[in-house]
Amino acid sequence: MTAATQIPGYTTGTWTIDPVHTDVTFSVRHLGVAKVRGRFADVQGEIVTAENPLESTVNVTVKTASLDTNNEQRDGHVRTEEFLDVQNYPEMTFRSTGIRQDGDEYVISGELTVRGVTKPIELRTEVGGFAPEGPAGVPVLGLSASTEINRSDFGVTGGAAGAMLGEKVKVELDVEAAKA
Repeated sequence: MTAATQIPGYTTGTWTIDPVHTDVTFSVRHLGVAKVRGRFADVQGEIVTAENPLESTVNVTVKTASLDTNNEQRDGHVRTEEFLDVQNYPEMTFRSTGIRQDGDEYVISGELTVRGVTKPIELRTEVGGFAPEGPAGVPVLGLSASTEINRSDFGVTGGAAGAMLGEKVKVELDVEAAKA
């Protein structure tokens, strides 16, 4: 049985990420006892599903200024050079370099670029499925993915405030994309 036959309704093609129905969220420990959560509202990208799902590709761009932690003062600080430095680095990007199957999940390997620093990461991915028709009258696909990164690997130190934060940042994505 091939990977494609294990994904009900699998459809090949080029898919455009729908930012209205996509969430890119993160959480990081604060003072070692609680988590601060946030999201990025402006996400764009493309998924190309190949005949063999393991040969598919993903390219995503996130506008760093679209950060929202539900606290304007904190958001303003995280946008500074101590954290994301949105003035000099207005985008974060992810480009897949490979996909492998791991049980019922897929692992998408790729390159994440934050603050001009590119590092390899892996996204543990669950395919939500393929629908023959979404609200716009075209097919849609859904998937969820997660990873954990070390913020200092990307130069996100946080200055003095960084001492109150954990190094590990959990990133979660819930993506819906429409066939182009």
